[in-house]
Amino acid sequence: MVQIKNRGALSMLKLTFPIAMELFFRILVSSADTFMLSSYSNAAVAAVGLVSQYVFFLNLIFAVIGTGCSIVLAQYIGAGKSKEELNHIAQASAIMVSIISLVLTFAVIFGTRPLLNCYELEDSVREYAWQYFIIYGGICCFFNAFSLLQGAILRSYGYTNEAMIVSLVANFINVVGNALSLYGWFGLPVFGVKGVAWASGISMIASCILFNFFIRRRKDVELHIHGITKVPLQSYKLVLSVGVPTAGESLSYNVSQIVIMAMVSTLGTNAISAEVYTMTIVRFVFSVASAVGQATQIKTGYYVGARQSDVAYKKVFKYQLIATVCSMVMIVVVNIAKNPVIRMFTDIEEVYSMVTTLLILSVYIEFGRSLNLIYVGALKGAGDVKFPVLYGIISMWGIMVFGSYILGLKMGLGLAGFWIGIGTDETTRGIVMLLRWKSKRWQKYALV
Repeated sequence: MVQIKNRGALSMLKLTFPIAMELFFRILVSSADTFMLSSYSNAAVAAVGLVSQYVFFLNLIFAVIGTGCSIVLAQYIGAGKSKEELNHIAQASAIMVSIISLVLTFAVIFGTRPLLNCYELEDSVREYAWQYFIIYGGICCFFNAFSLLQGAILRSYGYTNEAMIVSLVANFINVVGNALSLYGWFGLPVFGVKGVAWASGISMIASCILFNFFIRRRKDVELHIHGITKVPLQSYKLVLSVGVPTAGESLSYNVSQIVIMAMVSTLGTNAISAEVYTMTIVRFVFSVASAVGQATQIKTGYYVGARQSDVAYKKVFKYQLIATVCSMVMIVVVNIAKNPVIRMFTDIEEVYSMVTTLLILSVYIEFGRSLNLIYVGALKGAGDVKFPVLYGIISMWGIMVFGSYILGLKMGLGLAGFWIGIGTDETTRGIVMLLRWKSKRWQKYALV
């Protein structure tokens, strides 16, 4: 057995802060695209916002492997498993991510045109969306996938500072690339959406290289090429047994968001833009709760692996309180400062009015989301993955999608109706996950 320092003793702040900053910079990468494109073309904003749903969808497919790998590693580390066992989990994950990313690259290249034809879009929006998705979602797919996996492995070992540094560098590369593509600096031609897509893709390539450097630098992090063809079948099964149902909730959520965006697209380009701008703003709000949720998942894995479930049970309530307070304070501040924030993106009064309404309704959404992110993270870290997935799928489609359709389209509330449906799903689901955690039924699902 390998003697690994007590990861459970890592402070929550030390884990959470770098993750929060990493998420902040990751969001900033996509938000920089939206902000800088807003000065180029409203149609370009709508296009990138539309296909960004599918980029997130691809990322969530990779999360099947990355999340499964992270949860298994956290419990294995907490239980003091051998270096060979830890390496097998990482190797199996790397092989699966490589194969899946190559398959999805061809799927994006050959399937984007038929996909976009399913939407009622202006010709310019359709062309911009095709350009962005082919380059960033297709050509750069492998690098994005491997970057996500390497980050998950480092975080599992408690090395969250490295992931933060990588995100900072990636964000810098992306913003500079956007500026060179859109503003014609140094006499360069304006490349438009294609240039923005390549800037995002190159930032992921740089992330992949940097993560590899940090993994090699940390001698206790196990991810080696040697023996990669001799990985036991059990390692693949274990990662997938946790990863598939764990990511199932996220996959279902993203598909439901795609369906909602398709419904929003029937309201016109201004409605799509308002939806994109609002999501761009609120992502910064829930980045803190999301970071606490990820850290909670890691810490719970350590505690459960070390057979300290009672410690995990008490601490998760404290983590949830912190996340909820942070989310509420941040969304209130955003609403108070909404005028300059929204004006950063648009001067169209109709879009401004819609975003203002959605930000007010976001108070309702972010309360429920903070509950969801923490308790679902805790349940996943403990190995209890099926319940949140099954209930989540029922709630997302039965409350969020159906409710959005009824309120937004049938009752004529428009975007406000969609937001109310989303908020009701997040809040009710968060309460159910809280009750599941209190029941302690998750204690019988430990992996070790």
